[in-house]
Amino acid sequence: MTSNPATPLGFEAHDHAACVSGALEAAEARCAAEGLRLTPVRRKVLELLLREHRALGAYAILDLLRDAGFGSQPPVAYRALDFLAEHGFVHKIERLNAFVACAHPNERHSPAFMICRLCDAVAEAQSGPTRGALGAVAQAAGFEIEKTVLEAEGVCPACKDKPRV
Repeated sequence: MTSNPATPLGFEAHDHAACVSGALEAAEARCAAEGLRLTPVRRKVLELLLREHRALGAYAILDLLRDAGFGSQPPVAYRALDFLAEHGFVHKIERLNAFVACAHPNERHSPAFMICRLCDAVAEAQSGPTRGALGAVAQAAGFEIEKTVLEAEGVCPACKDKPRV
């Protein structure tokens, strides 16, 4: 899932199977290079999020894990999500209290999310914690931003032209 960092990923048409397999291969390679353990449960959680291309809550992930033959206790999903988030393979969408696979897992970045309020599709773009108005205000205040998460709610291209009930 590599692209221009300024281009949001998530709403455009693409080869989904290649997207998922490429992202899983990249995660496996990075884990091997950094001495991280991508256990079967962690890999499956990442695969589920990659396949969905939308944010999933921990209990939805747990249901999918159970269906795939993995454990059914909440700590199973939470431990996998904690690992994946800590190492930048997934991000938490605060507005949805859910997780989404990172579109730029091999790049240090602050994610910016566009969330469709109609279908909950999520697209990720990169932002910089020190860019824009917030960066200018922080710099003026002598504040060093270490992490930002930007979440914008609206309507995705697929839902934009659908009749609304």
